[in-house]
Amino acid sequence: MTRELGLGLQTNRPLGEYAPLARAAEEAGFDVVTCFNDLWFQPALPALLEIAAATSRVRVGPSCLNPFTVHPVEIAGQIAALDRASRGRAFLGLAAGAWLDELGVDTARPAVAVREAWEIVRRLLAGDESGFDGERFSMPAGARLNYEVERRELPLLVGTWSPRLAAFAGEQARELKIGGSANPELVPVLRKRIGNDEVGIVLGAVTVVDEDGDRARALARERVAMYVDVVARHDPTQPSEDDLHRFAFAGTPAEVAAQAEAVFEAGALRVDFGIVHGFELLCREVVPALTIV
Repeated sequence: MTRELGLGLQTNRPLGEYAPLARAAEEAGFDVVTCFNDLWFQPALPALLEIAAATSRVRVGPSCLNPFTVHPVEIAGQIAALDRASRGRAFLGLAAGAWLDELGVDTARPAVAVREAWEIVRRLLAGDESGFDGERFSMPAGARLNYEVERRELPLLVGTWSPRLAAFAGEQARELKIGGSANPELVPVLRKRIGNDEVGIVLGAVTVVDEDGDRARALARERVAMYVDVVARHDPTQPSEDDLHRFAFAGTPAEVAAQAEAVFEAGALRVDFGIVHGFELLCREVVPALTIV
């Protein structure tokens, strides 16, 4: 069974700290290193460019950009730059975004916005100069990127809880990602929504690894408290707020490996460990336990 491991990094670190983490993840056997692009944190691109320069094998990309705060033309430029810097290892993560109501941004018709954003990005990368006239976005005929791109086609990851965007992922994406969840019961629900067995399912969550499992769970509970309500509300399996293992990978190395194994057994392609504590333990003990020939 195909399985992949990803490292998810928040952009709260100073530049210079991402390269050693990415190199260590690549050496440990990770397949993907991704950066979040959350509101009020640093943009993902500078960190991703640093990661691309420090690695040679792992795939790199944002999880995720949104078309409400970054225009699709700019998204195309960012992902083209990352793909060039990584020598063809970039993927594009698109989502409707979160917490945007704080900015007064018009986030109506998110499925339309994400679909049209992807169409504009796809056309620009492909060198299609026919233009685009959508409900939300448009691009004049003759518009093109005035620089060389590494690849004419890039893989798409859609980050969403939405059934409509999950269906879109089934049509256009290589992967669908749910952030803030370590719940294996969610995987078959997502598979049904996607309607395409070839689209990989990715679950990502706060990760705390410690030789003291109780200490790990206490720290994880602090870190997930701010969004447990949101995740629980969106999760159709209705996990209890007391079920920490549904919202975070937390515990001893053996316990975290068992949690991830359950997600893989449910049918997920990848687990993205959003590391908060215990990165060395994760690389040294959890990754080998999950690696299969």
